[in-house]
Amino acid sequence: MFKSIINLFFPTVCSGCNSFLLTNENVICTVCRHDIPLTNHHLNPENEAFKKFYGRIPVLHTSALFYFHKKGIVQELIHNLKYKGHEEIGTILGEWYAEDLKKIDVLKSVDEIIPVPLHPKKLKERGYNQVTAFGTALSASLNLDYNKSLLIRNVYSKTQSKKTLLGRTEGIETIFDVSFTDKNHNKHFLLIDDVITTGATLEACARALLKIPGAKISIVCMAMAQS
Repeated sequence: MFKSIINLFFPTVCSGCNSFLLTNENVICTVCRHDIPLTNHHLNPENEAFKKFYGRIPVLHTSALFYFHKKGIVQELIHNLKYKGHEEIGTILGEWYAEDLKKIDVLKSVDEIIPVPLHPKKLKERGYNQVTAFGTALSASLNLDYNKSLLIRNVYSKTQSKKTLLGRTEGIETIFDVSFTDKNHNKHFLLIDDVITTGATLEACARALLKIPGAKISIVCMAMAQS
């Protein structure tokens, strides 16, 4: 009753299209849920996201939930999550994707979920890491540990979306490092991020994690850029 009164005066809107949400809708409206471009990567072990890292780094699995198109629903969702403080979007997407990821045999050996980290200065500026809610939702649904301290970002850098392709890859191999002990040896890490673009950031993170003896890497993201 109280929620209905609040919504009457302060109606909530869809994070994908900004239309008013109906009483039974949450964060993303029914129309956007129907129109959002799913990749179905979980149905194909050798999908396009997995192939993106061929010859670059050894990964057991790679997938993304949605395709990212400029001016599309997913871009609006990621923008609202990343810059507008709508962390509930990450939670919804994590719960959504977890149902698909539960069906993937190779992911049943995952030990920990590792988010791509922000530099402490960037974290202070933004107030949160945009993949935290996604990761913690996956953690709860898949019953996995969420480890935000293993992977470290040493270098503060400008927002990736404002960089050229060359700028996104230049010197990136030195940005990330790991802080590990013997307890982290021989683990399967699920590396997560918001959007796969060039794959350079994820590759750099994976290379850092592979410094850990016996480490195995899988990658899961909310979206993958598609031209």
